[in-house]
Amino acid sequence: MYNFKDKVVYQIYPKSFHDSNGDGFGDLKGVTQKLDYLADLGVDYLWLTPFFPSPQRDNGYDVANYRAVDSRYGTMDDLDELIREADKRGIGLMLDMVFNHTSTEHDWFQKALAGDKKYQDYYIFKDGSPDRCPTNWVSKFGGSAWEYVPQLGKWYLHLFDVMQADLNWENPAVRAEMADILRFWKARGIKGFRFDVVNLISKPELYEDDLEGDGRRFYTDGCNVGKYLKELVAAGGIDGMMTVGEMSSTTLENCIGYTSEKNHELTMCFNFHHLKVDYKNGQKWELMPPDHGALKRLFKTWQEGMQEHGGWNALFWCNHDQPRAVSRFGSDTTYWRESAEMLATAIHCMRGTPYIYQGEELGMTNPHFTKIDQYRDVESLNYYKILREQGKSEAETLNILAQRSRDDSRTPMQWDSSPNAGFTSGTPWIGVADNYKSINAAAQTSDADSIYSFYKAIVRLRKEHRVISEGKIEFLYPDNTDLLTYRRYGSADKEELLVLCNLTEQEIHAELPDAWATAEKLIGNYEDNPSETLRPYECVVLHTTKE
Repeated sequence: MYNFKDKVVYQIYPKSFHDSNGDGFGDLKGVTQKLDYLADLGVDYLWLTPFFPSPQRDNGYDVANYRAVDSRYGTMDDLDELIREADKRGIGLMLDMVFNHTSTEHDWFQKALAGDKKYQDYYIFKDGSPDRCPTNWVSKFGGSAWEYVPQLGKWYLHLFDVMQADLNWENPAVRAEMADILRFWKARGIKGFRFDVVNLISKPELYEDDLEGDGRRFYTDGCNVGKYLKELVAAGGIDGMMTVGEMSSTTLENCIGYTSEKNHELTMCFNFHHLKVDYKNGQKWELMPPDHGALKRLFKTWQEGMQEHGGWNALFWCNHDQPRAVSRFGSDTTYWRESAEMLATAIHCMRGTPYIYQGEELGMTNPHFTKIDQYRDVESLNYYKILREQGKSEAETLNILAQRSRDDSRTPMQWDSSPNAGFTSGTPWIGVADNYKSINAAAQTSDADSIYSFYKAIVRLRKEHRVISEGKIEFLYPDNTDLLTYRRYGSADKEELLVLCNLTEQEIHAELPDAWATAEKLIGNYEDNPSETLRPYECVVLHTTKE
């Protein structure tokens, strides 16, 4: 059995975490300098987003060399030091492998452009004339998913930015390269891997126009994804290591297969369905309040479905591509602390492995930028133009970006109240949220009532109570839209937990089952014991042991 179910992962976006040399750009030495903070929090793994050489068109997710460190982040010696120092503290490093595509500046793609047939077969090139794309597929970042290369008379596929060319996983040489890259990093002491949009690696045999959508139904969860993952894990020598796949527009059935222990593919999956419950008409750039009923149904479906069929979830609200959860699903004003702690409780007690995104443990909020020149994200800049072209006003467009931009989560980590939040002594690559003087690590680490202290406690509970890491889950009160309640049970030591979370800033009625009336309160975000009325964003975890 994989030994990861009681672990907690902390995601670091190195560019925004801590700058050790004053150039305004976070680096590996900066991470090393903050390891004691992370050890105190109690996390087991650090997932670092890509720090490989890259033109930074997509903040490192456009990799130009998989076996080196971009000089902006430091050196290979800096990485080796980080691995050693993390090991001393019982923390493993996880690398973010972007294997669906490379940067067009990668040596492989440059050789392809120069006419090398071997490397042209590393990518997905299609012959054609400049006036007709091979298909009508739309890039995830807007515009066509194809780019024409005049000197070759060919189009290449890029499901993301035009400088991110999709790899051809049908080519065994590509798969062998990917496995060799994993062996390289494992040999340096890396303990786990996160695979970016890995369910997109198996493309269709026939490329055709999508008359119903943007093309994703032809390349998402392709028929060979499981086969390629199994081969990659075996050839890369990583079976039994912590691995997580980011799954784009996936299904429960596919994720059960990817994470079933008997298949030897991945240990867990990210899915994003629960982070689309505030997409009006299913569109990211159209706003609406979160649909709590849909949120509850999705949690129930994925939690109970994975449980029944032996799959495993990665649990998260935040990452480098998502707005800050406390601004999105909670309150970043009146009930800031209460809602941040409720959101933590809601997922950390579920069945799966929880992920904390840097600053989430402090209740960091969206920066609420008000000008387009404050943004750096290529997707946000593209959609600013698209939304304006669609007729939206400047104010409406900026309001949408302020709630949806990936830059909402990429502002510098707020370490203290000094200039630039203690992130850098120079000029940060992106602006700091204005509230850093009150929301920062220095203000919270010594405060027993802080969000940080609450996170420490909720992380510790996973280690102390096997029912959280190993027990079953049952969702309760399905008809109460704003009350997220579930029971954890069935562990060897006969523990049971009851978790109650008020998803709103309104008081709601929540009558406890009789059996829980005298249960022990393990944790909650209000001081006194729960009553039949849950206060705004109240959460409570009750504990009992069955005879």
